[in-house]
Amino acid sequence: MMGEPVADMCDQLVKAVNVMMDAESSQIYRLEALKFCEEFKEKCSFCVPCGLQLADKTQTAVVRHFGLQILEHVIKFRWNNMPQQEKVQLKNCAMGLLSTGTYPILEEESHIKDVLSRIIVEMIKREWPQHWPDMLKEMEALTSVGEAQTELVMLILLRLAEDVITFRTLPTQRRRDIQQTLTQNMESIFSFLLAILQLHVDEYQTFLFCAHCRVGVATLNTLAGYIDWVALANITNDNCRLLEMLCLLLSETELQLEAAECLLIAISRKGKLEDRKPLMVLFDDVAMHYILSAAQPVWAGVVERHYTFLKRLCQVLCALGSQLCSLVGSDVEVEVPANLSKYTEAFLAFTTHPSQFLRSSTQITWGTLFRHEILSKDPVIIQMTIKYFRATMTNLVKTGFPSSNDSPSCEYSRHDFDSDEDFNSFFNSFRAQQGEVVRNACRIVPLEAFQIAAEWLQYQISAPIDIGTTVCTCSKTAEGLCSILSPSVVQWDAMTFFTESVVGKIFKNVEDEKLPVDQGIELLQAVLNYNTQDPLILSCVLTNVSVLFPFVTHRPHFLPQVLYKLFASITFEVVEESKAPRTRAVKNIRRHACSSIIKMSRDYPQFILPCFDMMYNHVKKLFSSEALLNMLEKCALMEALVLISNQFKDYNKQKQFLEELMATVAARWTSDEMRRVLWDPALFLDFVGADQLAAEGTEHTTGINRSRLSFCVYTILGVVKRARWPADLEEAKAGGFVVGYTPNGAPIYRNPCSAQVLALLPNLLALIRTLNSLFLPENICRLSETFSKAYDMIEVEKNMVLGLPQPALDIYDPPVYKTHLERMQGFFCTLYDNCYHTLGKAGLSLQQDFYTIEGLAEQIVGSAFVSLDNVPDHRLRTMLHILLSHYEEEEEDESCEENQEMLEEQLVRLLTREVLDLSTPFSLFPFLFMSYPVCVEEEMMSTESQAVAVSPAQPTGELTELGKCFLKHEDIYMTLLTISFTSLSWKDTSNCHRSASIVCWTLLRQVVGGNLLPEAVTWFYTSVLKGLQMHGQHEICNSALTQLALLMYENLRPRYMELRDVMTQIPDINLEALDQYDQRLLEPSSAQRLGEKKRKDQFKKLIAGAVGKALAQQFKKEVHIRNLPSLFKKPKPEKRDILETSECGALAALFSPALDDI
Repeated sequence: MMGEPVADMCDQLVKAVNVMMDAESSQIYRLEALKFCEEFKEKCSFCVPCGLQLADKTQTAVVRHFGLQILEHVIKFRWNNMPQQEKVQLKNCAMGLLSTGTYPILEEESHIKDVLSRIIVEMIKREWPQHWPDMLKEMEALTSVGEAQTELVMLILLRLAEDVITFRTLPTQRRRDIQQTLTQNMESIFSFLLAILQLHVDEYQTFLFCAHCRVGVATLNTLAGYIDWVALANITNDNCRLLEMLCLLLSETELQLEAAECLLIAISRKGKLEDRKPLMVLFDDVAMHYILSAAQPVWAGVVERHYTFLKRLCQVLCALGSQLCSLVGSDVEVEVPANLSKYTEAFLAFTTHPSQFLRSSTQITWGTLFRHEILSKDPVIIQMTIKYFRATMTNLVKTGFPSSNDSPSCEYSRHDFDSDEDFNSFFNSFRAQQGEVVRNACRIVPLEAFQIAAEWLQYQISAPIDIGTTVCTCSKTAEGLCSILSPSVVQWDAMTFFTESVVGKIFKNVEDEKLPVDQGIELLQAVLNYNTQDPLILSCVLTNVSVLFPFVTHRPHFLPQVLYKLFASITFEVVEESKAPRTRAVKNIRRHACSSIIKMSRDYPQFILPCFDMMYNHVKKLFSSEALLNMLEKCALMEALVLISNQFKDYNKQKQFLEELMATVAARWTSDEMRRVLWDPALFLDFVGADQLAAEGTEHTTGINRSRLSFCVYTILGVVKRARWPADLEEAKAGGFVVGYTPNGAPIYRNPCSAQVLALLPNLLALIRTLNSLFLPENICRLSETFSKAYDMIEVEKNMVLGLPQPALDIYDPPVYKTHLERMQGFFCTLYDNCYHTLGKAGLSLQQDFYTIEGLAEQIVGSAFVSLDNVPDHRLRTMLHILLSHYEEEEEDESCEENQEMLEEQLVRLLTREVLDLSTPFSLFPFLFMSYPVCVEEEMMSTESQAVAVSPAQPTGELTELGKCFLKHEDIYMTLLTISFTSLSWKDTSNCHRSASIVCWTLLRQVVGGNLLPEAVTWFYTSVLKGLQMHGQHEICNSALTQLALLMYENLRPRYMELRDVMTQIPDINLEALDQYDQRLLEPSSAQRLGEKKRKDQFKKLIAGAVGKALAQQFKKEVHIRNLPSLFKKPKPEKRDILETSECGALAALFSPALDDI
């Protein structure tokens, strides 16, 4: 009777499907067809017969696929309401489709196989094992029908494992039933899979039929889905037969990739060490032979599948090395394998492979081997360390750009990287990895490593400079000079990095009497004598000077030569550039030399002190010509002198020196003209030229004013940052730096720069106030058309906010021409930053001299906090970030796509995050609380973090004096509370988690005992629920917010009935369960009967309706899978009298008089 309606409907569905899939269909027709099909699936009563008819082999592939989708939809959404007879009928029809409803394995479409396997798995998830106990036997029987059916069975078993174990798409009880049944049958399942694999591999190797190969691939993919979670015993059963088969298949071209995937998963397993011990069978001769042989064939060109296989094989060797390092030296007593040499040679082959990606993949394992307490002392590893150094000498050379063809690596890079920028970013990370491994290896053979570095350095010094073919032809200033990709530059760069990694460790790993001082000095002498006018090569030379400088401490008479070399580089110029702006490379040379002098002055001030007068006189000579150095270079030299002057250890002498050093700056800074400029925004804009028009190509006359102003601020900052008292108390007392003691006996120091800096501070605060006032509308209007965007973010700032890498692949190095606007933007940006850096460091440097300034708080509020409503986000972030960094030394940057909307959103996120940083951890920890736990990330890594009293996520601690002071000021404390609880629903999971787990309860618990208004308590609790709605889909936030809500409810509910009213507003809350929970909470005797975990679980169910869903889940139709009678319920132990007699004798028998005779 239904035949005709079914046929008619099928005809309509076929037409609708064809309309949807026809590229020529209009959007309106396509949408109408889609609507018709979806309504059919939702409402039609004869979906099953229609689905079966459309799934027939006679239909086209797209129609068959839609027919099978109909059947899947019925099972997913109607199964619970179907009569048992219809379920059985549908199951039998589906099994019939498996048997006879598909084309041969090589002809059938993969999407048909996929949806057919999904149908069976959906039924298994609902009926197995309780109502379909013979499912596995039926699957096994299907494999005897043919290769197509065998492949489908593999797909079914794989998808079942993915849904149950990997993706966990089932209710808990159903998932437990299926997982436990799978586990119980795992031995037979593995035997079945291995038998199928063996059979079809043998058939393929004998007859070379592709159908058998396809089954082999499917079987290996299915094994990969199980190997990750089954008991290790299943993998190592029968003398590791599975691992043996996988090793054999590594030599089978069509199966080797899937076999390597399985092998990788097996070897990467974690678990008990004794369970992993059998994996060491892979170090035996046979297994090692097949693993090594698999990597041997040489292919003409890069074949993608084989290259992917090599990546997996490399990962297999890495995982094998990781297991080796875990097992050797452990309690399971695994010996160093006899084939360790073969293994390391194979591993080294990947380290020397042309692919830069494969080379990088080996680095972590090399580092683990070189750090291992036992293996690092093995002769094989010691010998391999030398070979690794030799390989690294090649690997550190930056070659293999995708756009080039000058190296065998280039072709591989074109498979791995989208652009030269991607490759460059990768290579920088790769080189850092190598540096870490080299430093680890230096602990094993430090002198040999130094010898290799010395030979390489000597070779580079003697080698002629090769500029290559990439020199710039568009700029005369670059003619005859190297680019960053010139052969000589990449060689010098690699050698310098290697030498830096090696020499830094030799002083830590070799005793003083065994240090190769003579050879080190010889190398330094060669470097000092090496002269070049190429800035990129000279940069490497300067790095080597710094690296070898520790040897000078053993031969002090070389110090002047080193200083002369560095001072000469500070004024480095390329002759042709005398009238043009300096290139980036030249600027870097000068900065490099300045940084080297500062670093030496910081690390070896006592050693350099005898040369102080020589340095000071040379600096004064350089300063005599204003154009010879720019302001940054001048400030760097001044900082170096201040660092060395700290070794005077004489307060008066150092103070006199600082007065002399800052005399010019102090006179200019405190002059009447400068005072008027700094205190008046209009005069300031005129002084720096921001209110004037300027044509490109002409000189801006106020540039000298900006330079002098910046130099003053840089100088103040440099002195505040570097001037210090002696670290040794006795030396400080003898030098006159100690002016008293605190009540608890701590010394009070004075800084020799205090007097000079305090005299300059009023104008600095005035400048900060003026800078903030520049954003007022009346001052914005003063900007000329040329500089109307002077306050906008510069490109460097944008890239930092967005987490974008700075462009580092400018192969050529033209002069750095900047527009007037770019110079003005840079001026405002650095001036703003440096003002706050100075203010932030003043307290730490000047100490009581700073904090006892009369009216200090009012002066800071009247400058740094003026006009904040008008200050843009990127400047506010600078202010907060810099002030915070001087206490926390933290910096966070997030990544997002570059466009204005994303930039603004990211700025708001970072700004609010740093508001929280400033107002909570900065203000609270450790200043407010005497003790607080390590952060969550550290807790996860620490085994000693169980001592937190309230819960692992909640801090504890007593308020310090500062905390108690804040507590007395209700407006301040409530502001902190408000910010902390409001941040729970900011669109920033990082903020939410930090506030919920660390800040909110710590703050709130201090005032819980007070008289909080019910409205305030309601608001705080509602804020937590809002946080759950915003971030509840993230597990880590959900856990922290649930814990916070639980703490608040249990501590505040007894006193505030209003919290129950809030709870009743949660969607779908069970009011009866809420009443029971409240009853237990309000009656302590009953509350004690529930354990903490059970109490938390109940509370979690109560607030479940407040948890928000991810956007992708909000409109998804729910799939409901009913639980079946459980197969694995544990029987409850019978209650009986503890004194009741049993077969083994009762407890009372232990005290019977008869035992007294023993």
